[in-house]
Order: sequence, then C-alpha cells, then structure tokens
Amino acid sequence: MPTNLHSPERQMIELRMEHADLDALIDRAGIDAPVDELMIRRLKKRRLALRDEIARLERALEPGEPA
Repeated sequence: MPTNLHSPERQMIELRMEHADLDALIDRAGIDAPVDELMIRRLKKRRLALRDEIARLERALEPGEPA
C-alpha cells in the first residue's frame, strides 16, 4: 500500500529530516569562521519551530488519554 504523500506520518518524517539537517548545519557553522550570527539565529529559530511542529504532530498522532 503506497504512503500518502500528505499523511501526518510522512510530514513527521520530513520535519525530523529537516530538523536533523539544521542541527548539522548549525554545528558546522559554529566551526567555520567567520560566524554569521544573524544566520545562526535564524537557523536556530527555524529549528525550534520545527521542533514545535513535530511535537504538535506527535500529539495529533498519539491516541488521547481515556477520560
């Protein structure tokens, strides 16, 4: 059965991949000189937004607690 390209599971995978890519990019940028502080701040802000989106999707995918 093919995976729906717009499914929440697919979105979760893509968000986690982008988050990992940003982690690696931020780590490499910290090593390279000179450091563009504005770029680093923007990357970190995007990484935080991705983490929030991942958490939102995880809550939506997990069954809620019984009442």
